[in-house]
Amino acid sequence: MTDHLVRIPAQTAILGSDAHYPEEAPARPVRVDEFLMHSHAVTNAQFAEFVTATGYVTVAERPLDPAKYPGAPAVNLQPGSMVFRRTDGPVDLRRLSQWWAWTPGASWRHPVGPGSSIDKRADHPVVHVAYEDAEAYAAWAGLALPTEAEWETAARGGLDQVTYTWGDDPESEGERLANYWHGDFPWRPDRGYGRTAAVGSFPPNGYGLYDMAGNVWEWTTDFYTASGTACCAEESYDPAQPQLRMPRRVVKGGSFLCADSYCLRYRPAARRGQPVDTGMSHIGFRCVRR
Repeated sequence: MTDHLVRIPAQTAILGSDAHYPEEAPARPVRVDEFLMHSHAVTNAQFAEFVTATGYVTVAERPLDPAKYPGAPAVNLQPGSMVFRRTDGPVDLRRLSQWWAWTPGASWRHPVGPGSSIDKRADHPVVHVAYEDAEAYAAWAGLALPTEAEWETAARGGLDQVTYTWGDDPESEGERLANYWHGDFPWRPDRGYGRTAAVGSFPPNGYGLYDMAGNVWEWTTDFYTASGTACCAEESYDPAQPQLRMPRRVVKGGSFLCADSYCLRYRPAARRGQPVDTGMSHIGFRCVRR
């Protein structure tokens, strides 16, 4: 289980950004000890090995507890997950519900819902993993999940305060540097985009790490607030949803759904908070060893 671990040297890195989204500020020096990190996100094949060995059942495969979701329709309490659906044409980008759908039966085994499979996606990153699913895999592998500081330091690949994992300049026409949304979001991706890609399909960063920009968001251990890392679960609750007392952890890296016109978050400094109980079709993880 220690294959593909890459050494990240101890260093003081400037993390965050004052030039993009407010939740990334302030840019600040952070000391990070040496650690090892998976060169790529955990794949479906690797996660299947874990499930076969342990009999583990993911959160998306378990019925939901109605007490935790007061007022939720019964259909939404069936085992399932959130799946991205392309729209039929241009839409108001302020309304996420137009391209996200709660899908009973969606899970890591069925990434776009019942009837889909991972048969041809063995080398794609596993998705629909909640935080505890990722943590369980890491424990089984004798590894751990990264902190936000570790993840961002590794994503920068030794480059100081640059915008992207490869430098300050955006991808030029004809380059293929990361799996983010190319085309018209959320309805018309360019050929070869608009879904997960096999790990290692794009060039690695300076440390030899793949897909630290795009493909899938990745879990870290830090609790989230928009003004920085929370001290504890209680501080990470979403103030816009006071009825849902669900902690949020920081996810990093952006995904195949990040479009320049909508979500310029396939950058090392970018961050968002994800409820720990919610896997989605664009969230995965990788592990570290300290």
